[in-house]
Amino acid sequence: MSRITCLRTIRIAERPNLIWVELETDEGLTGLGESFRGAEAVEAVLHEQVAPWLVGRDSRRIEAVSRHLMTPYLGFQSTGAEVRAASAIDLALWDLAGQRHGIPVHEALGGAMRSEIRTYNTCAGYAYNSGIARGATAAGRRDIGADDRPIGPYDDQLAFMRDAGALAESLLAEGFTAMKIWPLDVQAAASGGQMITLSELKAGLEPFRRIRAAVGERIEVMAELHSLWSAEAAARICHALEDLNIFWVEDPIAKMGDFKALADLRRRSRVPICGSETLGGAVSFRQMLEAEAVDFVMLDLAWCGGLTEGRKIAALAEAFARPLAPHDCTGPVTLMAGLHLAIHAPTAIFQEVVRATLATWYRDLVTELPLIVKGMAQAPTRPGLGTALLPDVRAREDATVRQYGTPNAA
Repeated sequence: MSRITCLRTIRIAERPNLIWVELETDEGLTGLGESFRGAEAVEAVLHEQVAPWLVGRDSRRIEAVSRHLMTPYLGFQSTGAEVRAASAIDLALWDLAGQRHGIPVHEALGGAMRSEIRTYNTCAGYAYNSGIARGATAAGRRDIGADDRPIGPYDDQLAFMRDAGALAESLLAEGFTAMKIWPLDVQAAASGGQMITLSELKAGLEPFRRIRAAVGERIEVMAELHSLWSAEAAARICHALEDLNIFWVEDPIAKMGDFKALADLRRRSRVPICGSETLGGAVSFRQMLEAEAVDFVMLDLAWCGGLTEGRKIAALAEAFARPLAPHDCTGPVTLMAGLHLAIHAPTAIFQEVVRATLATWYRDLVTELPLIVKGMAQAPTRPGLGTALLPDVRAREDATVRQYGTPNAA
């Protein structure tokens, strides 16, 4: 038996959306998990509901723990706080499993399909999504003002709004052959996403046109719509993007769980549809695939239920002959977990990365990050997820640390 002796959570004020979970066992192992958004709510679920049930149980029974935590009386089949908490626990349990056997998680999942996987750069800035700041949208995304100036060489969100062609050239020079941008987000506020005018559409398409003018077909371009639009507005946007050879349009409608509306949009447009990081649990993904609503499947392991649900979603993607692309615009542990799944899953085609965070604050938090060579993320080789929180994170002045149970001796 590998009994869980302690559940610990760590949050830092500098990155208020992030929460980490450490599970310690009587073997002397520590497994690391992570979730994102509403960190305080997730913390409350972990300590008030999960920890009293989980501490003392066998950490090897990952499927049993997942079944229990993914079927609460309220909050299942969603990405609510209960499921985000379950996701963090599940990642930590898989980390423990890999460490226990001395193998990477992708091997524990059943082995690698590939030794590396193509990445695309999500063109975000350094602090994108990591906090709710003044001037940000409801999702925590940054609005670009006329007076904004780059805060570093990888301030890619400002770059795609100002000179998307130069940004594409920069990415190609570093080995990236795919990029994702969202210049249409700023157009949604005027109508609450209910409609987009021709002038707004023209302005929103300009960065895509500049990319094609600068680098032609040498880079793939994804359009992120961040679930901001009505189905009709999204259809107008998709039609306008058709001649620009967009690789996919991601999360185009306001309610990505409305699979009928999403399927109708897919039938009306020649642009491939990708969805959705916002869904939780394998059942939601099965329903989306049964509705023939998407061309590409995206999932976030910190929101969907962790690797236990993630591998089931990957199996569904394979059964429905749909490519898979794990999400990352959240935290370094989720990125490592997504890479393990992408290395393992048969239909995986991309692992999302943000070069701005890889080059800066992700490195301040964890011991290891993915190795990217000429735009290809290499398969992790260390046991478990292959990364851990740096020791000084827990000791930071802005850290909130709570634990339940008896920690391992230092």
